[in-house]
Amino acid sequence: MKHLLTTLILALPLMAAAQNPIVHNQFAADPTARVFNNKVYLYPSHDIPAPDAYERKDWFCMADYHVFSSDNLIDWTDHGMIITQENVPWGKPDAYSMWAPDCVAKDGKYYFYFPNAPRQGRGFAIGVATATRPEGPFTLEPEPIKGVMGIDPCVLVDDDGQAYIYWSGMGLRGARLKGNMKELDGEGIQMEGLPEGFKEGPFVFRRGDWYYLSFPWVRGDRTGGKNPTETLAYAMAKSPLGPWDFKGIIMAEHANHCWTNHHSIVEYRGAWYLFYHHNDYSPAFDKLRSPHIDRLFFQADGTIKEVRPTLRGVGTMPATHRIEADRYTANGPTADSIAAFNDPSNPFLGWHATLTKSGAWLTFADVDYGMLTGDAYAVAKVRADQNSVLTLREESAKGRIIARIDVKVEATGQLRRDQRGRWITVTAPLTALPKATGTLCIASETDGPVSIDWVQFKNREHYFTPAAAGQAQALPDSDGFIRRWTVLEPIPQDIRSNVVFTDTWLRQTFAKTWFKDQAVMVPRDGQKTKADGKNLTWHALDSEHYNLKLFRFAERWGQQAYGNLFWLVTVIDSPEEMTGVRLAAGSNGASMWWLNGEEVLLLSGDRRMVRDDGVSPRLTLKKGRNVLRCAVINGPGMSDLCARFIDGNGMPVRNYTINK
Repeated sequence: MKHLLTTLILALPLMAAAQNPIVHNQFAADPTARVFNNKVYLYPSHDIPAPDAYERKDWFCMADYHVFSSDNLIDWTDHGMIITQENVPWGKPDAYSMWAPDCVAKDGKYYFYFPNAPRQGRGFAIGVATATRPEGPFTLEPEPIKGVMGIDPCVLVDDDGQAYIYWSGMGLRGARLKGNMKELDGEGIQMEGLPEGFKEGPFVFRRGDWYYLSFPWVRGDRTGGKNPTETLAYAMAKSPLGPWDFKGIIMAEHANHCWTNHHSIVEYRGAWYLFYHHNDYSPAFDKLRSPHIDRLFFQADGTIKEVRPTLRGVGTMPATHRIEADRYTANGPTADSIAAFNDPSNPFLGWHATLTKSGAWLTFADVDYGMLTGDAYAVAKVRADQNSVLTLREESAKGRIIARIDVKVEATGQLRRDQRGRWITVTAPLTALPKATGTLCIASETDGPVSIDWVQFKNREHYFTPAAAGQAQALPDSDGFIRRWTVLEPIPQDIRSNVVFTDTWLRQTFAKTWFKDQAVMVPRDGQKTKADGKNLTWHALDSEHYNLKLFRFAERWGQQAYGNLFWLVTVIDSPEEMTGVRLAAGSNGASMWWLNGEEVLLLSGDRRMVRDDGVSPRLTLKKGRNVLRCAVINGPGMSDLCARFIDGNGMPVRNYTINK
C-alpha cells in the first residue's frame, strides 16, 4: 500500500537576490533544476548541522527535501518540505542520508527520485514518490526501485517518451525504465568511455542530436592521503546509454577547495544555465553547501565552454529590489573593497562590503531601472565611523552620478559616540535617471572605510503634495482631520527602544531648545532653520491621507528613515470663537501638542497611530488665527500622526480653514 506524505506544504517567499547563492533560508546542495509549467523548479538536497545522535559530525547530514521555484531566476519561493526520512516506509528513519534527488514529468505526473539508506541491508537504495503538481504533495512508493544500489539518481525522458535512469554506484551506471517510471526495464550497465578517477552525481540531458552525460569528477591523485576536490566534467554520445566520448571540464575545482560540486543543466527561455553548489555560508566546513546559477554556453560543434563561477549569478535585477551590494561582479584592488559576514554567527544574514578609501568601488551588473520615474530615490543601508559619502554611478567609477549617499554621524561638530560604526538606513534623491538597464557602480568619496549592505531604488508614492501648489487655504476632510502641515526635516535621534517614552523623559526632550523660536515660529514653506547643528528646511504639505506619514517624509527629506524627531506647525483660521472643543490625536510613537503656545495633549509610551488615541481637555479656538504645534519622536517604528478637533458629542468640527 502506498504511503501518503501528509506534510503541510507551505509557500514561503525568500529574500530576493540575483547573486549567488540563491537560497538564503537554509543550506541546500546538489541542486537539480527542471522546467515545469514555464517555471524553474529546484530540487536540492538539504544539508543540516549534524544532530547529537548522528555519529559523523564531520560528514554530510541530510534528513529531508524541499522544493523551490522561480519564474525569473531571481525571486525564489520555498514550497516547504516535501519528504522527510521519518516518512520513507523502506528507509532508515535516522540515517540522515537523503542525498542528491531528481524530479521529472511524464504524462501529467511528477516523479521524484531520491536515495536513502534502507532499513534492511547496507549501502543505498533509490526510491520514488509521485505527485500531480511539481511542488507536491508527493505520495511515497512502499519499496525502492529493484536492481538499483547507489546514490544521486538522474532521469532522462527522451523525445520519444522512453525514460532512462542513471546513478552512482560502482562507477556511473544507467538503465531503461519501464513505462510506469518505477521499475528497470533490464539491468543497469556501466557507462563506458569516461575518464579514470572518482565520479558521482550523473546528470544527463539532450540537446539536438547529442546526449550529454555530466558528472562531478576528481581528476587529481587520491593516493597517499591526498584529497583533491571535484570538478564538473562531461561526455557526449549519440545514444542515451553511450558509448560516451569524454570531452573535458565544465567547471574547474572550487578555488577554496570545497571538496564537492554537484550540478544540473537546464534550458530556460532560450538560454542554458548551470546549477551547482558551493560552501559560501559555511566557509570553514564544506559539508554545508548552497546552490548557485551561472550561464552555460555551447561551441558550434556542441561542446560546452568552461563555466567560470561568478558571485553575481544570473538574471536582470529590478532596481526596486534590494541589491545586495556586498559581493560583486567586479571591484577595484582587493584591499580596496572587502566582503565580510554581517553576523558570523548567522551567515544567512548575508554579507556587507567595506570600501576602504576614496576611489574604492564595486559594481553590480544587469540592473533594470526601467520602472523608475523622475520622482524616484535611493535607499541604502550603510555604516561608517566618520562622515562619509558614497556615490551611485552608471557603469563605472567614472560614470554619471545617479545619487549621492551622505552618511552623517556628527552632531554640533562632534562625532556621536553612539552612532559610530552602527548600521543606518539613508535615503537620497536621484540626481539623474539612469538608462533602462545597466551596471550599478558604488564608489567611495571618503578617505576612510565606509560599509554598505544593500541599496534599493523606490518610486515615491504620493503620500503628500506641496501645499504651495494648491489653494492658499484648505479645509479639514469629511471626518474633520487636518491634512495641511508645515513640517521641519527630521532631526535624527539615537533611540534603541521606545520604552524610554515616559512623561518625564518626553517633557525634558521636547523642552530642549532644538532650534531658535521653536515655541513661537510660524514657518514658511522652504524656510531654512538651524536645528541641532544642522541646516534643515520646512515643507508645507497636504497629506493624501487622513494621517501624515512622517516615515515617508523622512525617507524623502531625512538623513535616516527611523529614529527621528519631527516638528510640525499648522495655522487654523476660525470664523468665530469655538468653546468646549477638544483636540483628538494619534501618533506613532510619542508626541506632544500645543495650541496657541499652551500644552494641550501628551501621548507617551510606545504607541501605534490610532485615530483619536488621545483627547485633550476642553479648549477654545479663538476667532481668527490659531497655531497648532506638534512634536513627534520615534525610534525603530514607522512614524505618522493624525489630528482633528471634536465637539462635546465627539463629532468632528469642520467649520474652519487651514492656512499655509
